[in-house]
Amino acid sequence: MRGPWSLAAFEFVSFGIKQGWACLFGGAMLGLLLVTFLWYPERAPVSRYDFLVIGAVLIQVLMLWTGLETLEEAKVILVFHITGTIMELFKTAHGSWIYPEESVLRIGAVPLFTGFMYAAVGSYLARVWRIFDFRFDRFPPLWIQGVLAAAIYVNFFAHHWLPDVRLALFAGTVVVYGPCLVRFRPDRHHRPMPLVVGFLLVALFIWFAENIGTFARAWAYPGQEDGWHPVSLSKLGSWYLLMIISFVLVAAVHRGSQWGTGGPSHENHQTSRRQ
Repeated sequence: MRGPWSLAAFEFVSFGIKQGWACLFGGAMLGLLLVTFLWYPERAPVSRYDFLVIGAVLIQVLMLWTGLETLEEAKVILVFHITGTIMELFKTAHGSWIYPEESVLRIGAVPLFTGFMYAAVGSYLARVWRIFDFRFDRFPPLWIQGVLAAAIYVNFFAHHWLPDVRLALFAGTVVVYGPCLVRFRPDRHHRPMPLVVGFLLVALFIWFAENIGTFARAWAYPGQEDGWHPVSLSKLGSWYLLMIISFVLVAAVHRGSQWGTGGPSHENHQTSRRQ
C-alpha cells in the first residue's frame, strides 16, 4: 500500500476481518439462533433449544479440534460458561427474563444453550487478544482486576436485596483501566487505544447481538412476551460490567506472558523476536 490513506483503508479492512474472525464462535451461535427461529420444523423430534445445545457443543469441539481455540482459552471459556449459567439460574428465578420454549436439556428454567452465549463472549476476548497480538501500557495489577471482577459479579446478585452499586463499579472500571492503553496490531504495526474505549465498543456490539437473540425469540425480557422491541440501553451497562469479568479471566491466562510497556522500542523488540 502506498500513501497514508490507502494504508489506513487497508488497515481498516484488515481490522474488520480480524474482528469477524475473533467473533467466530459468537457469530456461529447467532446464526444458529436465527436459522432455527426462521426455519426450525414445528414437529421436529428434538426441541429447538435442545438442538441449539447440540449445535453449540459441536461448534466448540470443532474449534478445539482445528486449533482455532487453545486448550487454555477453552478453560477460561468453560469458567465463564459456568459463572454465566449460575447467574442465569438466579436471574430467571427473579423474573429478569424468560425462555419461552420447552426443552429437555435444561436446569430448572434455564436451557443449557444459554451458557454458550456467555462462553461466546469469553471466546471472543480470548481470540481477539491473540489475533491482534495485544500489548498494554500501564496494565493494572491482576489482583486489583480480580477484586473489581468479584465485586461486579456479586452485585449482579446482591442488588435484588441491597442498593445497586453499579455506578460505583462503573467508576471503579475507569479508575482501574482508565490509565491503560491497549496496543493492537491490525496489520504490521501496533495501534493504541484507551482500554476503556475498547470495553465500550465491545459492550455495544454485544448489545447488538442481544437484540438479534431476543428477535430470534431465544429469550425474552419483560414486555417482549407479546412482541419484540429493542433491548433497553440499560443492558449495555450490564454487558460492559459482565465483560470485565471475562477480560480478567483471559488476563489470568496471559499472566505469564509479556504484557508490555508500549512504545516503538517495545514494538520493535517484539517484531525482531518473532522474526
